[in-house]
Amino acid sequence: MNMGVQLKDVQRGFEAVKSFPELKYLPVIVGECDPEGCAACSEKRDPKYGYRNGTMYSSYTASSFARIYELMDECKVNLKGAMSWSFEFEDQEWFAGFRELATHGIDKAVLNVFRMFSMMNGNRISVKCDDGLNVTDIIAKGVREKNDIHAIASRNKNSLCIMVWNYHDEDKKEAAEEINVAIDGLTSKIITVTEYRIDSEHSNSYEVWKKMGSPQDPTTEQIAVLEKAGQLQMMNKPAKMKTNNKMILKIQLPRQGVSLLKLDW
Repeated sequence: MNMGVQLKDVQRGFEAVKSFPELKYLPVIVGECDPEGCAACSEKRDPKYGYRNGTMYSSYTASSFARIYELMDECKVNLKGAMSWSFEFEDQEWFAGFRELATHGIDKAVLNVFRMFSMMNGNRISVKCDDGLNVTDIIAKGVREKNDIHAIASRNKNSLCIMVWNYHDEDKKEAAEEINVAIDGLTSKIITVTEYRIDSEHSNSYEVWKKMGSPQDPTTEQIAVLEKAGQLQMMNKPAKMKTNNKMILKIQLPRQGVSLLKLDW
């Protein structure tokens, strides 16, 4: 993978819009906002497309969509949305590796990233990351020298959502990173914190399917298990915490993992 290639294309598009004063305020929608161009290519055609089944696709989506907001700020365009060019492929093998959000009605991990984004209502707010990458770094070098650990956040009157990801252009297993999420400006003394997670053990039907032996004709009972595994899952039960305008949340996030921290008051 090389996220820098996709972001460079988006940057060129935004710069083209910016170069025409008459287009400055028109809404911009990024169509076919994807890592590469062959939606109908399966893992059998080329093993590299297998990334679409698991958490690399979901962490890539979290990171890249957030960086498109960075480009929007830099280029000062009126971004209204971005669209994944995903399809439904009928009468194909289970988890064949096509660009799809579900296989045989079983939701893939990437769909849960979009579920996370859908929970982030209100206004986008500032996020700072110590020693983190920015969109300029990624366009120049991709995500190769170190993991991209960063976040995007939104807030409304009674809630705050923070999406945190640990992405790398190479899909290799490594120890989870401890991430300290420091939050300032809270106005309530009691906060309910819920963490939703996508990783090898959560919100990931593909890993459950592989543990079943990768059946191409799963039983009714197996399908029920896969349907449940494909839903967005909590790490633990929601927890009430005391705060004095500030708080620090500590999470252990594996490579290619994504967490959504939802604070309610």
